[in-house]
Formats: sequence, structure tokens, C-alpha cells
Amino acid sequence: MENSKSKFTCEQAKQIDLVEYLSALGHLPVKIRGNDYWYLSPLRSEKTASFKINRYINRWYDHGSGKGGNLIDFAVTYHNCTIKELLQSLQGEFSFHSPVPLSPSDGKLLNRGIEVLSDYHIGSWSLISYLKERHISCSVAQQYCREVHYRNADRIYYAIGFKNDAGGYELRNINFKASSSPKTMTCIEKGGKGVAVFEGFFDFLSWVVLHEYAEQEPMDFCVLNSLCFFQLARPFLERHDTIHLYMDNDPAGQNCSYHALQISPQYFDESGLYRGYKDLNEWHISMGKGLKKKGDFY
Repeated sequence: MENSKSKFTCEQAKQIDLVEYLSALGHLPVKIRGNDYWYLSPLRSEKTASFKINRYINRWYDHGSGKGGNLIDFAVTYHNCTIKELLQSLQGEFSFHSPVPLSPSDGKLLNRGIEVLSDYHIGSWSLISYLKERHISCSVAQQYCREVHYRNADRIYYAIGFKNDAGGYELRNINFKASSSPKTMTCIEKGGKGVAVFEGFFDFLSWVVLHEYAEQEPMDFCVLNSLCFFQLARPFLERHDTIHLYMDNDPAGQNCSYHALQISPQYFDESGLYRGYKDLNEWHISMGKGLKKKGDFY
């Protein structure tokens, strides 16, 4: 019989977002229909997507095998492991993957978590200091972000907010990383023939800072805010002559880039620029190129 610690850990495992979990394993949806995310089955070989995740209830079903369930049911089959080994891996004691916990804004069942109250010009000293740590100039951040005040568990907080195309926000401060509902990608049109694609908005802001004073042709941008939105972004991306991918240097990000390169010669993998680093922002910080001029953050 499982002890109370195991039961708690099992419940935690079941709350991990299955879409993000499969993304961390390198599996991306072939199509998205409302709350249903369709995949080529990770559990067997097939040519037509018949593996579905319903993100509303956070459950999966493999039509080809007639099996389904929660994250634990999937993971023990996928890894051919025991529940005990899986729980150890989720605690960092047994390395299978790097799963991403379900944010309070992902899925209608958890929408009560974060409530955006208002947004302002970025002015809080702690947020400006956080931008400085990430080597993002305030002049660039003010163009694309807001200071967002939000309620979470009956307490009010504030964070850097990056708005998506549906009106939700990606929220970041030094102690917090989450999203408000609804969550989707962010497309920014500048009249460019090319488009640059990023997983997260700090990579996008890093790109803008790095090119702030460069003379170049206009460029459009797409911040996915989650790899699971790549398929949804494709119609916007493939309107452009060239698509420049700045994905993370991890299995999920590189798998997404590999998949994209098979689709069309429009796609170009730019991650070699920051080889050896997790992402563009980490490389940008290490290179010390965030400050373009004295006082830029203030």
C-alpha cells in the first residue's frame, strides 16, 4: 500500500500538463481542435494521428490501441517502468525527462488560479532590476511588455506581463513564472518578409536588444509561449519567405526545429548562434550585451 507521501506525489504527477509533458519528450501535436491535441502515437508506429490529449480534463486516449488514462498511465507505458521509478524520476532521482507542471491558467478546470487586475507602464524598481538581470533594456521591454498586477490565491502580486493574441499574459518576476488565461502564441507584424520564432518572450526581447541599433530589413515575430502552439502558428509563419527558428537547446526545442526543417525549405535553424547555452537569453546574458549604453535600464 502506498504511504501518504507517495499518494501526494502521485496526485502531483497527475497534475502535470500532458501536452507540455509530451513536448518535453519531443512529441508535438499534428493538429489542434479546441481542447483536443492530436499526435502520431508515441506508443507505437502509425502514419495517421490517432493519439489524443483532451487538455480540458488532462487525459489521453490512443484510438489505435484502445488505451488511455492520466499521465502516470502514459508514462509507465512509454518508459516501460514502474510507478515507483516514475515518481523517483519526477523527484529528480531517476532521469527520464524534464516535465513542466501545469500552470494555473492552462485548462478551464484551473482558471480560478490567476486573475489579472490591471496593467501599467513598467515602473516597479524590482521589475526593472529583474529586467537588468536578464539583460533586457527598459526601453525595449516598455515597447512589448506591461507591469501586470494580478490576484493569485487571494493575494495581489505584480510581474512583467507579455500579452498573447487572445488577451492572456505570460507573467514573470524573479520568483514567479506562469500564465493567465487564455494562453496562446503572440504574433507581431512589422511588415517583414521574414519571421523569427521563439519559445519564450525573454528570448524575443533578447533578439530585439541585440538588433536594436542594427540597420536591417523589417522582421515579423512569433513567440510561441509554449511549443504546443507550433502547429497553430504555422499558417502565420508560412506566409513569410523565410522562417528563422530560435528554439531552446534542449530535446524538445531541437525536435521542434528538426520537424520544421522537414516541412519546408522556408525554415532555418538559428540555434547554432547560442550553442552550448540553454537558450538565446542565457547566451545573451553570458555575452554581456544587454547594456547598450549607460543608464539604459533607468
